[in-house]
Formats: sequence, structure tokens, C-alpha cells
Amino acid sequence: MAAALQAQRLFLTASTSSSTSSSWTARRPRRSSATPCRAALRVPGGLQTAASPADLSLKLDWIDARVATAAARDATAVEKLRLVAEAAADRAEMHDIIGRQRDNWNHLLLHSTNSLTLAASVMAALAPGSSTVGALKASAGVLLATVAVTMAAVNRIQPSQLAEEQRNATRLWRQLERDVRAGIELRTTTPVTEADVQEAMERVLALDAAYPLPLLPGMLEKFPKAVEPARWWPRRRPQQLKRRSKSFGRRGAGNTNNNGWTQELEEEMRGLLRVLRAKDEHQYLTVGKLVLTLNKGLAVAGPALAGTAAVAAAFIGSNGDAGTWASGAAVLCGALAAAANTVEHGGQLGMVFELLRNCAGFYRKLQEDIEAALGEADAERRENGEVFEHKVALLLGRSASDLRQFRRLASASVKDEDIKDYAGKLF
Repeated sequence: MAAALQAQRLFLTASTSSSTSSSWTARRPRRSSATPCRAALRVPGGLQTAASPADLSLKLDWIDARVATAAARDATAVEKLRLVAEAAADRAEMHDIIGRQRDNWNHLLLHSTNSLTLAASVMAALAPGSSTVGALKASAGVLLATVAVTMAAVNRIQPSQLAEEQRNATRLWRQLERDVRAGIELRTTTPVTEADVQEAMERVLALDAAYPLPLLPGMLEKFPKAVEPARWWPRRRPQQLKRRSKSFGRRGAGNTNNNGWTQELEEEMRGLLRVLRAKDEHQYLTVGKLVLTLNKGLAVAGPALAGTAAVAAAFIGSNGDAGTWASGAAVLCGALAAAANTVEHGGQLGMVFELLRNCAGFYRKLQEDIEAALGEADAERRENGEVFEHKVALLLGRSASDLRQFRRLASASVKDEDIKDYAGKLF
């Protein structure tokens, strides 16, 4: 105890002495006033009656404020990414639940509408020879009018297309969650920055816009005037679209040290880009237009036929020619309305159209990824060439060696009409 008290007195005396203070000031490194410091006084252990100043030592640990601030920013960015991952998981669960609900809508509305239509057609057929002609024709008319309204509403929202939107959205939200969590796990080797957080937030907003949860308002247009590929990824900012270096091919010919990129690989990607644009994306957009045209026709024909049958049912039992053909017209129009409804919703034309849009969007996104890689003039800032080649091959359902056949298509002498093969083998 005496040793500790003596050490304390010696420390206080040394700190108040002018000569000691001046010598300490000369030895102390220059630090800003905002730099924090930790100080510790070490006293030799054991019970001693006296201690000399030589036995005492003062340890100062200066803390770099810039390092502490950078660590705090990194921790904040990681926490933001963790919030994005949790939101993506929640969105995926919501889209999955709503997708199953809307798929049930499609089956229930299809069978109930057809049942009402066929029941009304049977009543219209039996009404002329029945003693209760008034009751039968009224029942048939009410049922057919209900069918016409129900068909119009169902054709407007296209439940099968809604279910396909939610299924695709569920897959994409889960993919986003996996990507964000993988980025968090790699923070030990690569620090998380605000740019990573901003990129994740842009993907969240793009997915929300591409596959909205609300039914009305906010629902996607089911019968668009122009068929465009679905887009669920953010648009690249102008500063991200850099012009391709024309000299890279000559500089990188035969060189394998340009981050895995060579002239042959660049030509391979350019040829693949032409095939994706001219064949794969164009094919799905063309078929999508045909399916959309057929779906539009059936969406109008079903309610129109059911409404015509309801009007014809009102004339059943009337005197003259109207009463003669009214029953047959009601039965025929009701049967045709049920057939149109079955083809449209039983065949799930809305789902087929959305599937085609998504496939076209898949190939559009792949095109933009290739363009972004080739648009970066500095090969070192690109994704590794060999890794990128394997990633593209997997997305297309091919092997990396299969992509070499597209190298010759990069030549300007090859016209789009001469391209016969498709790039994608997956779907």
C-alpha cells in the first residue's frame, strides 16, 4: 500500500513539475486535440516499502480517430445490409402466400363460372317445354348475366398471370436475400461500403416496381399495347456505362494476365450478344405477342357471349319468331362462353404470357451484363473473364466450350438472318 501511495505522489509530482513537463512535451508525438488516448500506470507488484521512479512506467495508447470512424461506418453498412436481407426474406414469404392464394382464385373461378354457365344453358333448353317457363327463363337470365359480369372481372385481373408474377417474384426475392447475406459473410476480406448498400436498395425498389403486391391499384397491365421484356433489375446509371476500349483486343491478344480476358473471349461474348438479341429475346417476344392477341380475343368473346345468352334467355316463351330461336341462341351462346372461358383460364394464357415476358427479360438482363463487362475499358476492373464465361454458360444451360462457336458471329460480315442457332438451351 505504501508503495502504491508513493508511486501516486511521484506521478503527481512529475506531472506538475515544469522541467519534467517540458521534457515530456518534447518526447510526446504530435496529436490532434480530438484524438483520444488511453493511459495506464504500472506499479511493480509485491509489498514494498519504497519504490524508485525507475520502477514506474506510463503506457500511452493513442487511438487513430480515422480508423475508429471507418470501423463504425463499416458496422453501420453491414447493419443496413442485414436489414435489406431481412426485408427480402419477408417479401419472399408474402409473395409466396399471395401466389398460392391467386392460383386458388384461378381454379375456383374457372370451375364456378363454367358450372353457372352450363346450368343456365340447361335451364334455357328446358324452359320452352316446361310448365314453369317463366321461372326457368328468369333463372337462366340471372345466371347468365352473373356469368357475364364475373367473366369480365376475371378476365381483367387474369388470376393465372397474377400467380405467375408472384412465383417469379418469390424466386427473385430469395435470390436477393442470398446475395446480400453472401456479401455480409465476405466482409472480413472485402469491407462493406455505402455503394453496396445503395446497390442492394436499388434492387429492392426495382423488384417492388416489377412485381407489386397490391391488386388494385398498382396491378401490372394485363393487356399492354406493346410487349416488352419484364424488368426486375435497376437500370444502370450513366457513369456505369463506359465506352469500350478499342485497343484492348490488340493489347490482350495471346495475353492471359488481363484478369482472365483475352481477345478471343471478347469476340465470343460479342457474338453471343448478337445471338441473344436477334434470336432468343426476339423469339419470346414474338410468341408473347401471339399469346397476348389470343388472350385478348377470348377475354372479349367470353363475356360478350354470356351477355348475348342472357338477353336471348329473356325472350324465351315469347310469341313469334323471337320465342322460337331464343332458347337455342341462349344455349349455344352459353356453351360457347363456357368453352372460351375454359380455353382462356384453363389453358392459363395469362400465365403463359407472363412466362414469355420473364424469359425475354432473362435474356435482356444477360445482354446488359455482357455489355457492362465489355464496356469497361480497364480489364482489371471487370469480373474475372474465366469466371464470367462459366457464369454465362450456366445461365444458358451450356458448357463453357460450347460458347466458342459464337466467336465467328462477332464478325460484321455475318448478318442476323444467317444466324440459325439459339444461345439458350435451358428454356
